[in-house]
Amino acid sequence: MRKLLLHPAAKPVLFALCLLPFAWLVYAAAADQLGANPQEALVRATGDWALRFLCIVLAVTPLRVLTHTPQLARFRRMLGLFMYFYAVVHLLSYSWFDQGFYFDEIAKDIAKRPFILVGFSAWLLLTPLALTSFNRAIKALGARRWQALHRLVYAVAGLAVLHFFWMRAGKNNFAEVWVYAAILGGLLGWRAWQFMAKKASSQRGS
Repeated sequence: MRKLLLHPAAKPVLFALCLLPFAWLVYAAAADQLGANPQEALVRATGDWALRFLCIVLAVTPLRVLTHTPQLARFRRMLGLFMYFYAVVHLLSYSWFDQGFYFDEIAKDIAKRPFILVGFSAWLLLTPLALTSFNRAIKALGARRWQALHRLVYAVAGLAVLHFFWMRAGKNNFAEVWVYAAILGGLLGWRAWQFMAKKASSQRGS
């Protein structure tokens, strides 16, 4: 498995797999296979995939540590950028299909509806993470400041679940919300446990 992860074809294969949901949505829209309300289906589906990629990105480090597979780290940047890609497509789908790119109406809607405000806030926090995901940004910021900035992903996770929760509140349908909340809660809980364990170890060492 470790050799496969280091294979030159591993990243192109992962890239193609990450692009498959978008390709399917484009095909389904062109073939009129998105149901009675294709616009809403596109908005919901792109949001779902952004949330799924958020879970995948946060799962990379626990999987890397627990399975002793450091090779997984080389895919984290690509997965994070795909998370941002689907978040951008989600925002564009909402701006186009719901608001017709009337930016004054979009601004009013963000201010009026809390779940839109929370989702937009999550996207705003993701943007600097995507812009600084490259090696030059790490060198420019310094490793410590770069790591501190990228801890914003934890806030993004909380906002994303809240956005999803409030979006489903209108239909009183929370089954999927609890699944994502449990997954993200478990992943963030693991990171908190690791942090506390390292802190306790350093205190014992001192």
